[in-house]
Amino acid sequence: MRGNEPRILVVEDEPTIARAVADRLAAEGFAAEIAADGPAAVERARGWEPHLIVLDVMLPGFDGLEVCRRVQAERPVPVVMLTARDDETDLLVGLGVGADDYVTKPFSMRELVARIRAVLRRIERPAPDAAPAGPLRAGPLEIDPRTRRVRRDGAEVHLTPTEFDLLACLVRNRGTVLTRAVLLEQVWDWADASGTRVVDSHVKALRRKLGPDLIRTVHGVGYSLEVAA
Repeated sequence: MRGNEPRILVVEDEPTIARAVADRLAAEGFAAEIAADGPAAVERARGWEPHLIVLDVMLPGFDGLEVCRRVQAERPVPVVMLTARDDETDLLVGLGVGADDYVTKPFSMRELVARIRAVLRRIERPAPDAAPAGPLRAGPLEIDPRTRRVRRDGAEVHLTPTEFDLLACLVRNRGTVLTRAVLLEQVWDWADASGTRVVDSHVKALRRKLGPDLIRTVHGVGYSLEVAA
C-alpha cells in the first residue's frame, strides 16, 4: 500500500459480504476498511476521512440512513448505498439523506466497482466552466466550483457532492430544459436512462435546501433552473 490510494469505508454487518467487498476493492487499488454497525461507521468515517463510503441500509446500532445523515452533517462524502431489495421508498429516502448512488443486492463486484469509480471520477473532475476569475452567479445563488461552496442570498447552503454537481450543471445551463437522460450523463456519467428516480430524488433534495422557486419541472421532459441572470 502506497498510502495515496482512495480510501473506501465498507459498512456492512454481514462478514462474508464485507470481506469480499473490501478484498475486491484492495485488488482494484483502493484502501478499504470495514465497519460492522452504525456507531462504528460514524466513528470510523470521522477518524479516517474516507473518500467514499459503501453503506448497507440494514445495520445494527442504527441503520444506514442514520449513518448517512450523521456523516453528511459533519463532512460531505460520497456514499454508495447497498439495499437488499429494489424498494422505491427505501431508495428515495436513501438518496434524500445524501447518498450519491445505490446498488441493489445481489450485486456483481464489477458493477459495484464501476459505480464507485464513476462517483469518484465525478467528484474529482473540474467543473467545465470553472474560471479563475471567481464563482458562478445565478440570481440569488453563488456557486464556487473551486471550494465547492454554495450560497443563497449570502447564506451558505450545505450540499452533498452530487447535489453540488447537479446544481452546477443546472446553473451552467440555466434557462435550458435538461432531460433526465442528459442529467444522468453529465452528472452521474451514466450512459443509459435507467436512473431517472435518482435525478428526481436529488432535485427534491435541492428544492428542500435551496427553496422550491428555482428549479422548474417540465413534466415528461426534465428540469430547468429559472433565475434572473
